[in-house]
Amino acid sequence: MAEDGWKTYPIEFRGGLVSNLSLLQQGINAPGSARILKNFEPSIQGGYRRVLGYAKYDSNIIPPYGAPVVHGASQTGTTLVIASIHYTPEAGDTFTIAGVTGTYTIDTAGVSYDSTNKRATLTLTTSLDSSPANAAAVTFVTTTTDHIILGVHIEDTYVLVARNASMFKTTGSGYTYLNVPSYGTVLVAGGSQTGTSLAVDALTAAPQAGDTFSIDSVDLIYTVTADATLAGDAATLTINPALDSSPADNAAITFLSNDRSSAGRRRFARYNFSNADEVVFVDGTNEPATYDGTTYTVLDSAPADVIGASYVTNYKNTIFYGKGPNLIHTAPYSVSDFTATSGGGLINVGDTITGLVVFRDNLFIFTETSIFNLTGSTIADYTLRPVTRDIGCLYGDTIQEVGTDVMFLAPDGIRLLSATDRVGDFNLGVVSKVIQPEFASFINAGNHFTSTVIRGKSQYRLFSHTAGTAQSASRGIIGAQLQGEEGAVFAFSELVGIKVYSADSFYINDIEYVLFGNEDGYLYRMESGNSFDGSNIAAVFATPHMPFEDPRIRKTFYRAVFYLDPEGSVSFDLNLKLDFEGTTIIQPNTITVSSTAGSAAQAVFGEAIFGTAVFGASNYEATLATHLIGSGYTGSFYLETNDMNPPFALDSLTIEYATHSRR
Repeated sequence: MAEDGWKTYPIEFRGGLVSNLSLLQQGINAPGSARILKNFEPSIQGGYRRVLGYAKYDSNIIPPYGAPVVHGASQTGTTLVIASIHYTPEAGDTFTIAGVTGTYTIDTAGVSYDSTNKRATLTLTTSLDSSPANAAAVTFVTTTTDHIILGVHIEDTYVLVARNASMFKTTGSGYTYLNVPSYGTVLVAGGSQTGTSLAVDALTAAPQAGDTFSIDSVDLIYTVTADATLAGDAATLTINPALDSSPADNAAITFLSNDRSSAGRRRFARYNFSNADEVVFVDGTNEPATYDGTTYTVLDSAPADVIGASYVTNYKNTIFYGKGPNLIHTAPYSVSDFTATSGGGLINVGDTITGLVVFRDNLFIFTETSIFNLTGSTIADYTLRPVTRDIGCLYGDTIQEVGTDVMFLAPDGIRLLSATDRVGDFNLGVVSKVIQPEFASFINAGNHFTSTVIRGKSQYRLFSHTAGTAQSASRGIIGAQLQGEEGAVFAFSELVGIKVYSADSFYINDIEYVLFGNEDGYLYRMESGNSFDGSNIAAVFATPHMPFEDPRIRKTFYRAVFYLDPEGSVSFDLNLKLDFEGTTIIQPNTITVSSTAGSAAQAVFGEAIFGTAVFGASNYEATLATHLIGSGYTGSFYLETNDMNPPFALDSLTIEYATHSRR
């Protein structure tokens, strides 16, 4: 049987993952798309680029129990009482004590926790090497049970991260505990005090139940057991335990922590009402709190409608809180003034709020079955209108602004909330239909969903989190907004091996950071390095099953040439999959394809040698060619890599083949 001569079939890689077409339809109509695209991203520069890795943003573990301290000096043996702890430690946890040699382990059944007074009595597996000082810091090194990172927020110069009941600040080299109430320079008001009450003065605000503090030259740590009432700058605190000794008049009081017990998912909003960047956050249980980079303040005077708010945002210099069906807002340019006379108010949207986002001069309010938009600048002209009463958002942490659109997770897929040409009209199209099978599997496998954006890549990244799932098996979806012939389009791929419960992205010193946490105690930076925190990045790409002009004429395949944009060495295994991978079809063997260094050194300003280096040259080959063996009616190219090499982009592919006579 004579051959008709060699032919070349070029493919431009574009379109992303597609799985809603039949095998032959995809091969005919979208040969540049992918039927498998894992840990490759649709690139705004064209083609598919293997994703970057992630690494620890801070090498220190995020403290699981806040900043506990020793409760009382002169403790010895295998029993240790600690205070200012708002979460129950567990048997098997290990910790160190400031000023005491050694690492200590809590023995089996060795925890008695007093949740009212924020103290724990621990039985240790070994005796204390020496007696710790009162208020000596207790630092937990490891924990028996994982504790989820409940919130991440990036500011210009620091990062906030929440774990259990506590909030911390980091710049990448250790964590500063923030849950310390600020009541001024508080002093004991009068000597010779005894018992379970303590008169204090120089207060700027009223201490609250659950606050813990120490007293200069007095042993033990004390807990406020009832909200105090101010009389000028003075108050009498009800405390536990009773005073160990009488403090001196004007003895300094140092507050250690406030009570944020049972705090849930933290959500944040930025504002600047006094020429300073500040953050307000909510946790679904407690009063909102603020942080200005220096001072942490609990909004103790917040009304009951706001305590326990789950969502918060800044819309036109007014703070809006979402709790249940209620949207509560402050007066303009205030984070804490809710009075109607100043401009505060409450709007009931009729169903439980699941998310808030500000977009194009609108505040959008999501429930599970509806979306509303609020316009106006003050309570005098606020107008609430329904966008739809048929579609809502399941998880508020999936709402993100991406380019000129807002993306969110709806019951039927990833939807867009984008403006149309009609004033006040919005398009709610489902953009994930092209990956509906993968999307359904993704949703069914998870029980918590969160997202982040990578602005520099016009990417939306959606993550599924299930406690107990291994990091290597954790899943995500990338949606990249690309410029198509008819405007912006979205292309998708899958992520495997990045476990995310909470995440945020923002600019620090003009560099975009994408940070996330799960339950292993560390804060990670996405888009960093060429490994998943020291593990290989496994990536897979497979072309559609292409018929090469005619699906009923047999072809013999001779050569494949990949056009790449490499950033380092490239090595991947390649398989030619014939005739839809039918069970009776003998498939060709795996081919290993690798790059070799080029002869021209790439020019680096300040380092290049004139006449030797070539400006813009790459040290690595931009094309990789390999011979093929195989004959069939259709062919698909399956590429797999598993290493720590730098990323490379697959730009296009040419296949050289010959056709046979029709049978």
